[in-house]
Amino acid sequence: MASLFFSFILLGLSLAASVLSNQTYIVYMNPAHRPSVHPTAADWYTAELQSLSIDPSNRLLYSYKSAAHGFAVRLDQEHVSLLQDHRSVLQIVPDPVLSLHTTRSPSFLGLLPTSVPLQSVETASSDVIIGVLDTGVWPESPSFSAGSSLPPIPKRWRGACEAGVDFPPSLCNRKLIGARSFSRGFHAAGGTRPAGEYSSPRDQDGHGTHTASTAAGLSVGNASLLGYATGTARGMATGARVAAYKVCWSSGCLGSDILAGIDAAVSDGVDVLSLSLGGGAAPYFRDTIAVGTFGAAEHGVFVSCSAGNSGPGASSVANSAPWITTVGAGTLDRDFPAYASLGSGEHLTGVSLYSGPSMGSKLVPIIYGSNKNNASKLCLAGTLDPVQVKGKIILCDRGVNARVEKGAVVKAAGGAGMILANTAASGEELVADSHLLPAVAVGRKAGDVIRNYVIKNKNAKGVISFGGTVLGIRPSPVVAAFSSRGPNVVVPQILKPDLIGPGVNILAAWSGAAGPTGLVKDDRRTQFNIVSGTSMSCPHISGVAALLKAAHPDWSPAAIKSALMTTSYTSDNTNSPLLDAAGGQIANAYAYGSGYVDPQKALSPGLVYDLTTNDYIAFLCSLGYSSQHIQVITRRNEVSCANKLSDPGNLNYPSFSVVFGKKRVVKYTREVTNVGPAGSVYGVKVTGPEFVGVTVRPTKLVFKRAGQKAKYSVTFISKNKANITNDAFGWISWVNSQQTVRSPVAYSWKISRTFD
Repeated sequence: MASLFFSFILLGLSLAASVLSNQTYIVYMNPAHRPSVHPTAADWYTAELQSLSIDPSNRLLYSYKSAAHGFAVRLDQEHVSLLQDHRSVLQIVPDPVLSLHTTRSPSFLGLLPTSVPLQSVETASSDVIIGVLDTGVWPESPSFSAGSSLPPIPKRWRGACEAGVDFPPSLCNRKLIGARSFSRGFHAAGGTRPAGEYSSPRDQDGHGTHTASTAAGLSVGNASLLGYATGTARGMATGARVAAYKVCWSSGCLGSDILAGIDAAVSDGVDVLSLSLGGGAAPYFRDTIAVGTFGAAEHGVFVSCSAGNSGPGASSVANSAPWITTVGAGTLDRDFPAYASLGSGEHLTGVSLYSGPSMGSKLVPIIYGSNKNNASKLCLAGTLDPVQVKGKIILCDRGVNARVEKGAVVKAAGGAGMILANTAASGEELVADSHLLPAVAVGRKAGDVIRNYVIKNKNAKGVISFGGTVLGIRPSPVVAAFSSRGPNVVVPQILKPDLIGPGVNILAAWSGAAGPTGLVKDDRRTQFNIVSGTSMSCPHISGVAALLKAAHPDWSPAAIKSALMTTSYTSDNTNSPLLDAAGGQIANAYAYGSGYVDPQKALSPGLVYDLTTNDYIAFLCSLGYSSQHIQVITRRNEVSCANKLSDPGNLNYPSFSVVFGKKRVVKYTREVTNVGPAGSVYGVKVTGPEFVGVTVRPTKLVFKRAGQKAKYSVTFISKNKANITNDAFGWISWVNSQQTVRSPVAYSWKISRTFD
């Protein structure tokens, strides 16, 4: 789904301009200033607006109460100035535009029905509620057709199934227990409902249905995308309940709507929040998702967010707040091979999900671009000459427009097929698409071979063929090239992403109103679709978190995150280090965080790094934020920084990001909690670059009882005497005969410096 992510950015830019012209703002308020005469915060906000001669009935979009203190409102510039001077107003920010960033994945992750521990957890997960903020849901999907197969809905559930266009409340059931829609911010920003989209929780786009079913869809036999990936499709937590919050349209998502969705989900009683969307990096007090999810975490809600699809560029990771579990993407051991056979005799392998009539075995001419129009090499709309293209295979460079759009352009011009060739930007990453004509996607190396052949041979010919579904691909998993990377530019001392999960070629439920390509001209309909992106990896982690919540209902969101991180793995199925699809080199912690999720091991992590709201506040105090900015995030009447951390990296996080600046020594403290048996003893193991000294004290942790806590300190010394400019990586592990509790360590040098 990397191409879809970029299309949202482009469409979102037009919405961004609309936001400014319509002057929609999120106003954060200090709750300590609410007069007692106003029984609720909403009453107070209404009164304040009326005092400025603003009509709340026309201008007020949302009043937030659970995840944030404040409201969303349309304002004239003069009103903004007046509100900014108001003593009760902490901050006013323009409503931001954000973007939407499986038959095989359960078994690949070890979620097997024969596992007795997992069977009991699946049963217990019926008390766990996952809130999915996305484009809505297609309730008729068999992934949500619970009937009476699940126990009654938990009594603590306070949500609703809202009626809307083509969405009667009767569509909800014991699986899909809630559905709401939030679009006031979108409409106030000048957004118009695209043709075919519903003014209700119903999902026209398919993205929301796909993510919700990935997290907690029921088991559905004989599922496939037009014959590809045939098998039993199921979510990670088949027993968990789903609540869908529609906060996005195909043209983007508004921050005010997202914040309203988070606010409602917390009030409704969800246990897990899954957000496959995000924006650019910003200070946490200006990051709508960071603000809203802090409130969710404080209410005990585990929050999983996609890392973004802007890889492999460095410092591209989104959703980097430490109370969020930030998820990157990796592959499965399943692929969909397709082949480009050339007249030169070369037979090159790529991928495809094309399911129509084959090309046969006859070679046909291949052309690459036009002498008069270099943009035709990208197969952009309007760049191909039907006279030149008809009946031929068109070689298209990947980039700029969506992959499936290139195929549609080629087909409209009369092309017989398409070879989609990667450039340096996408390297060897292969993402399969359900194209409208015979098409194969190939990596950069194969693409260069084909380019050279076509350029040097005026009579270049070829044919495309398809290999169906293949399992057992080696090596697997591999980090997806599109998956966004660290380091974390907001707070470099917090390593992000946190971990990766399945995000390439994922089969899950789909909207009945959209074809598998999502293109308007695609009139095919299928109950399942295969899509790629960190949008797909995020709900995998959300579903696994629901299983951990079911197994350990007393664990905090931070403890669940810790269990997921410290048990992740970094070796593929050839027992070699995880590779990066971007260039084929060994991947590092900036790409995968702690590693690839392992649900089985996460159930029994041995030790966890726990965190409380007060810990996060001490962390925020260490960032140099003003008290007002911290109040925006924490919803506190007032903030005391008496317990401010000496360094942001001293947060009790399950990973380390060590930034050497003018000082060559960095010292951090951590505290672990024993969630294993009494009498557990752990010894420390340190690996890393020889030019960084690492000292851990103590070297042994002894736990006499479950729940006991123990602290340790780590001193990092940069001892190289030469200038250091490259990043480096290592591990700190606590090990005994049963457990290995691993924490990645990323080292960076803020400035090039020679130490004495």
